[in-house]
Amino acid sequence: MTTMPPEFDLDITLTPDVLTIEVIGDLDYETSDELLTTVDDHLTPGTALERLRLDFRRLTWIDSLGLSTLLMVHRRTSATGVSLALDNRPDFLERMLDLTGTLDHFTATAEAEGKVTDAGTG
Repeated sequence: MTTMPPEFDLDITLTPDVLTIEVIGDLDYETSDELLTTVDDHLTPGTALERLRLDFRRLTWIDSLGLSTLLMVHRRTSATGVSLALDNRPDFLERMLDLTGTLDHFTATAEAEGKVTDAGTG
């Protein structure tokens, strides 16, 4: 029996200075472009955004392209002066970030700015 992967979706909440994107389903080869495009659409020059929060409470899987996309998102937020938080990371994402040595890369800036709230595993 073949099971279908969960439907991918992005649930977007925008306030004047914070963009929260909840990633739902698998972040992989087939879905990563949608996340990156959504981030790019909101990180326009002169944006009032101060923070981007990626919420992974409903993430079901991530592959190497998903990780690469997160690194590209980090590069874009850093270039525009927007802080990035990876919230509610499931154990498998936490493990991937730890094994690839990228966990500190993503969390160091937010922790230094004192902007981490519930960003650990969840």
